[in-house]
Amino acid sequence: MPIKIPADLPAFDVLTREGVMVMDDDAAVHQDIRPLKIGLLNLMPKKIQTENQFARLIGATPLQIELTLIRMSDHRTRNTAAEHMASFYRPFQEVKDLKLDGLIITGAPIEHLEFTDVDYWNELTEIFEWTQTNVHSTFGVCWGGMAMIYHLHKVKKHMLDHKAFGCFRHQNLEPASPFLRGFSDDCVIPVSRWTEMKQAEIDAVPALKTLLGSDEVGPCLVEDPEHRALYIFNHFEYDSDTLKQEYDRDVESGTAINVPVNYYPDDDPSQRPQNRWRSHAHLLYGNWINQIYQTTPFDIDKIGQ
Repeated sequence: MPIKIPADLPAFDVLTREGVMVMDDDAAVHQDIRPLKIGLLNLMPKKIQTENQFARLIGATPLQIELTLIRMSDHRTRNTAAEHMASFYRPFQEVKDLKLDGLIITGAPIEHLEFTDVDYWNELTEIFEWTQTNVHSTFGVCWGGMAMIYHLHKVKKHMLDHKAFGCFRHQNLEPASPFLRGFSDDCVIPVSRWTEMKQAEIDAVPALKTLLGSDEVGPCLVEDPEHRALYIFNHFEYDSDTLKQEYDRDVESGTAINVPVNYYPDDDPSQRPQNRWRSHAHLLYGNWINQIYQTTPFDIDKIGQ
């Protein structure tokens, strides 16, 4: 089954060209099934790029997905056209009465700020609490995952002396986890962050379980069954050239940046980067969608009861 998104959303054409099955509203109404309702709370500045990345992953499953794009109510983005935001996004205060089978909360390039200094922190914590009554499963990504685990468990983020930047090998710590079904014993994941979570502090919370971790860059994927949540601190969703875009941007602006580790062949930025994480990215998000399908109430109004 395809992912259902508006026909005029840029992701519709992008995913169609890539062979991902997409469906508009007219086609969806002729299918006599309940689609899974997945929300994307998009905190990234490049909204369209992020929409494409996550729609690609959740649209590759054999289930019909209805994607709702959500933004913070009062925060205004400067990097995406106002027309795009007005056409496709709904502020959280307008969707808070909805029930969702799943919600993805993206990262945000504000790692240097304390959580409580973020201008939309109060509304974001409201969203974290809202997930406990209105969302069946929540997936917090990078800063979004760090913020949610801090709010719910007081596990802090820590600044790094240099940016963790590149493609790092991670170990499969829980092969029996349904979220890691089909995973190899280890896998490569893109990393791009100035902060980290410490494994010892996660281990100190009995309710949390680390599923993927790295000796070089620490814990990556953490399960929080009590809150029906996953937190991932790295970027399976990245396109092949996303790290290259970040590297080229910093080089052009004169910002000190290391060549991303294990990304370019022979660590040579003049060569084309290699994507070695795509298959595991689809596995993880496909497993997440499958777990939602297996466990969410058929009557969506019963979510949270």
